[in-house]
Parts: sequence; structure tokens; C-alpha cells
Amino acid sequence: MLLLILLTAINYQNNMAYAVAFLLATLFVVSILHTYANLAGLTLHALSATPAFPGQRSEFRLRLQRSGKAPHYALRLSWPQGSDSLVSLADRDSCEVSLYVPVGNRGWHNPGRLLLESRYPLGLLRCWTWLDLDLQALVYPRPLATAAPPGGDGGRPEGNAVEIAGSDDFHGFRSYRPGDSLRQVHWKAVARGHSLQSKVYAAYASRTAWLDWDAFPGIATEQRLSYLCYWALTLERRGEDYGLSLPGVDIAPASGEAHQGRILAALALYQHGAAAP
Repeated sequence: MLLLILLTAINYQNNMAYAVAFLLATLFVVSILHTYANLAGLTLHALSATPAFPGQRSEFRLRLQRSGKAPHYALRLSWPQGSDSLVSLADRDSCEVSLYVPVGNRGWHNPGRLLLESRYPLGLLRCWTWLDLDLQALVYPRPLATAAPPGGDGGRPEGNAVEIAGSDDFHGFRSYRPGDSLRQVHWKAVARGHSLQSKVYAAYASRTAWLDWDAFPGIATEQRLSYLCYWALTLERRGEDYGLSLPGVDIAPASGEAHQGRILAALALYQHGAAAP
């Protein structure tokens, strides 16, 4: 187009056509410099990746930082098959970006190379770079519901039953003691001519279960891990203590978010070698 305008200006000796041709050519050259400078001097830091289950999306957190005071506009970050984000660094030196990428099978998921690009300022040119970050997401086994494993806890409480006032778990009867609530008296037995008896309610002092690899004999590895993953999630939801026993791995019974993370990580990395940094 610029060549056509220039030829027209030469043919008709039109000063305005000359001005338009030279102005557009100058803008094109200047935009090359600005587009390149918009990516120059940037630093990208890999922060973290959230664990996920197969088929879900993992959140990858990054920090984009500028080296000087020059502003950077319309920076687009994206992973193949994942989400993208458009950010600018004008009145701040750095910003955090979250990108979401679908994950595959259990183990460590590498999202591939990250694309950082910009079409600033006029959209005529595109400047880009591909970055291979040291950032991976941990993928847990896919949980599969199953009945209680043979010899396992199966959700049944373990430990000694102890009397708990106000508990809803009926445990039995005992002789009436002065001070017992009248609501605990077994009035039907009194009506039949028996001595005073009180109802006893109890709760279990502890609930402990073991997720044992050997509890599922003859089942393929991935399916065993999926069963154990299901029970880890179930027992944690119930608030019970549970441990894990895999070939070469033993985790003592406990509960809580950190303990669940250790259990699921051990299941995810079983036979997958060393953990990634």
C-alpha cells in the first residue's frame, strides 16, 4: 500500500501523497522498535502449581517483573490447550498471573512451553518468545468408589467405647446411679417390674484406618491406587485418622489437610521415580 501511495505521489507530484507515504513508513519503523521494547527487560518467575485430579485444571502461578521503569503494555501469556491472560506493567514493577491448564494422568504434569507475546502499540507487528519453565503440577490418581477393602476399616470406628454425655450412639444399659438424668432411665423396664436402669450412650475413643496396598489382591496397579485415593478422601471427609501402606512407603495414621496431601502425593508418585522440585 505504501509503495502504491509513493508511486501515485511520484506520478502526480502530489506533496500530500508524499507526506502520507513517508508518515506511514515512519510509523511502521517506529512500531517495530516499540513492539520489541515492550518485551525487552522482562523477567518471568515460576511460583507454584496446584495439584489436581485427572481431567481437572491445575492453576499455575507466575510472576512477571520489569527490570527498569519503562512501562510494558498488553502482554499476553498462554499455554497450549490452557487459558491465557493479558496484563500490563505501567504503574507497578511486577504482577502475579494465574493460568489454568488441563492435566492428564497421575504423576507430574508438564504444561509445555509458555508463550509470551505482544502486539503493542498498533497491532501491525507481533513480538513473541517461548519459555520452558521449571514448573510442574502434581496429578493425583483418579478416585474410584469401592466397598471396604478386605480386612480394612471400611469406615467402622476402632478403639474402646467410652461413655459420652449427650452422645447419640446407644451402647447399652447399667444400674441406675443417683444423679443420672431422668431421660436416661429405662422406663419400659420399670413398667415391667424390673429395677431402675439407665441407658448408656457412648462414642469411640479413636478412629484409625490403614489404607493397605495388599487389601486389593489381584487388582491392577492404577485401579488399586484409585481405590486407595477414594478412601483417603472419604476418611479425611469423615475426620478420621488414617495411614498408608505401600510397597516401600509407610505413612503413620493422622488427619488434616497436610496429612491428606502427603497421602495423595505418595499415591500420585508411586512407581514414578523421584519427586520433582
